[in-house]
Order: sequence, then C-alpha cells, then structure tokens
Amino acid sequence: MKIVLIGIQGSGKSTQGNLLSKKIGVPYLSTGHIFRELAKEHTPLGRYVKETVNSGYLIPDDKTLEIVGQYLARPEYQKGYILDGFPRTKVQAEFFKNGIDYVIHINVSDEEALKRLALRNDEREDETEQALKRRIELFHKFTEPVLEFYREKGILHEVDGERPIEEIHLNICKILKI
Repeated sequence: MKIVLIGIQGSGKSTQGNLLSKKIGVPYLSTGHIFRELAKEHTPLGRYVKETVNSGYLIPDDKTLEIVGQYLARPEYQKGYILDGFPRTKVQAEFFKNGIDYVIHINVSDEEALKRLALRNDEREDETEQALKRRIELFHKFTEPVLEFYREKGILHEVDGERPIEEIHLNICKILKI
C-alpha cells in the first residue's frame, strides 16, 4: 500500500504515519527527516538544503523529486510506504509516477498547528516562529493545489486533525479499510 499524508506542519502527520507503519508493516518516510539528515552533511548539497530549510523555503521541485526518487528506489520501499511531506507542489504531484493508493489530508487550522508546534520539546534549528509561519504560508500557496490534484483523481481523503490522536487513527484506518 502506498499512502501519502498531507497537512501543514504540526498537523500530526508523523504521529499518524508511525502508527500506520506499525499497523500495516510498511515503512514511514518523512521528507522533512530526509532533508534534516542531508542538512547535517558537510557537502554542497547538505549546505544548500540546510540554508533553504532553515530559512523556511521549499527545496526546488527537481531536486526534491530526485532525492525522494532515490530513497523510494531502495528495497525496503518496494512493498509500499507511508510518505509525509511529499509531494508538496502540484509539479511534484504531476511528475511523481509511483502509483499512490491513498492521499490523506490531515486538516488542522493554522492556529492549531502553531499552538502544537509551540508545545514541542524538540526545538529544531528549522523551527523558528518565522520559519514555521513561512512554511504554513507556503503550504497554502503550493500544497493546496496538490490537494485539488488528488481530489480530481479520486484518491484524496480529508480527515479532521483536531480530534484526539486515537480518533484520527481510527478514521484513517477506516478509510484504508484496515
């Protein structure tokens, strides 16, 4: 099963992705995690990714498609995956040819997302208030058209992400028929 989780930062994608991964036995892959790992590398790509992510901007589509494609070519992703943070733009969605079965939009308000992010204990370098607000703006500008793209394909499912974790998980499991 190939699942994409979409939602603004703080919507609970990683929580739900990890719960689903345990339940259905396919790996969870967060592009945010990939980019944070790359940013630690002392390479030109690592420095570029770090500067771009820390400023709250998106990695360009061609580079993102290349990086995600390299990860998904690994053997552990051949039977399926749960993907978080990709595709983030309509261009990425159009060029990503990987047979997605379900797209789950975990919908939370901007205010709820910022409130949750303020409560996180794992303060990261890329989570300044300014960078977070910028990413939320970018979500509305670039990722909302992705939702429409998948809605037209008939594989988008909306989930109210402002409920308890267990209720959201049960809702997603019902959608996935698991």
